[in-house]
Amino acid sequence: MTVARSAESVQAVIKAYDVRGVVGEQIDADFVRDVAGSFARLMRGEGASRIVIGHDMRDSSPELAAAFADGVLAQGLDVVQIGLASTDELYFASGHLDCPGAMFTASHNPAKYNGIKLCRAKALPVGQDTGLATITEEVIAGVPAFDGPRGTETREDLLQAYAAFLHKLVDLSGSRPLRIAVDAGNGMGGFTVPAVLGTLPQFTVEPLYFELDGSFPNHEANPLDPKNLVDLQDYVRKTGADIGLAFDGDADRCFVVDEKGDPVSPSAITGLVAERELTKEPGATVIHNLITSKAVPELVTELGGTPVRTRVGHSFIKQQMAATGAIFGGEHSAHYYFRDFWGADSGMLAALHVLAALGEKERPMSELASAYATYASSGEINSTVADAKERTQAILEAFGKRAKSVDRLDGVTVQLADGAWFNLRASNTEPLLRLNVEARSQDDVDALVTEILSIVRA
Repeated sequence: MTVARSAESVQAVIKAYDVRGVVGEQIDADFVRDVAGSFARLMRGEGASRIVIGHDMRDSSPELAAAFADGVLAQGLDVVQIGLASTDELYFASGHLDCPGAMFTASHNPAKYNGIKLCRAKALPVGQDTGLATITEEVIAGVPAFDGPRGTETREDLLQAYAAFLHKLVDLSGSRPLRIAVDAGNGMGGFTVPAVLGTLPQFTVEPLYFELDGSFPNHEANPLDPKNLVDLQDYVRKTGADIGLAFDGDADRCFVVDEKGDPVSPSAITGLVAERELTKEPGATVIHNLITSKAVPELVTELGGTPVRTRVGHSFIKQQMAATGAIFGGEHSAHYYFRDFWGADSGMLAALHVLAALGEKERPMSELASAYATYASSGEINSTVADAKERTQAILEAFGKRAKSVDRLDGVTVQLADGAWFNLRASNTEPLLRLNVEARSQDDVDALVTEILSIVRA
């Protein structure tokens, strides 16, 4: 049995959806080895015999991936190491090899962080209610040793198989020539984009920050923050690109910039891909989270599909994808989920759908996107607060008489009589309230944001 650990230290790192912490302070090789042992025990109990492991370009990732492998092997399960990979390539490996997986990455977090995204065979999620709580308890108490032979370790390069699989899912053979500016943010997009887009002769890729560097020397690999899109916006204009793509650190999210250098809302991308998927399978279900533009469920309904609304977070989306058999799911954070990709999220697959739509007709990206951007929105606005519950209650009291409806699926979502709505929800990990507002016009959005923040930040 491994040594016991304090509940506080373990719970600070094993979060709602994954494992994440500061390397050397909260997470190290010994801790990772314990997590691996518990995860291996859990998966062995479900019939698994091997686990596939991938890692990103962070300096700490190879060592931590090796420690995880050691913990799995000690529990008698085999290990398949695929080395450098994007998170969606790891999901591909889990589906392709039909085995559980572990991806070492801290996504868009700064260089001092690292973590683990875990999944069952065929990329099925492992969240707090589906395994992480059990792992937390065992790591705190000490992971029981395995009384049996040690597993064996092999290495496999799946990058070309991953690229070929994506090419089969989206037909790009009829696309007109496109010039594509891509900002990899020194993350894993610099590894996967050449394999997926660089092999297609109709595309000219203009690379920006493709050098793998876990210190992120140019900007944070978090395109959700507008300041991290500035370089790509300038680069699109400089190169005369038809479209710009920005990937986060582990390349499971993709953001789009049009030919003018203007960002395209992830909700518009959700609508675009949903329409393509519903054309393929009329009447199918499409998942959207509750901060996605209401243009998305309106479009899905108009096309004869069934929209299903969920909480924010990939584990909730994936659970609903499996439960409903949905063909596609989108989040306003630019996570896009595909039934054809084992219900998992892939920024690269979403990018291929956008490129296919853009390449099919002679019209610019700005015009293509405008068809799916019916409403104005605020984007996500964070406020640091010490009393999230009290601030939320104050908002409910202020809008009580004006609210057409209020629901508490995730935080509070308030629908107003004029068609505007807002969602206010607390962060799971930080003392933050997150606000999203949507209305008919930008002036209406700005006025509503000002009013809400004056109460939240009072």
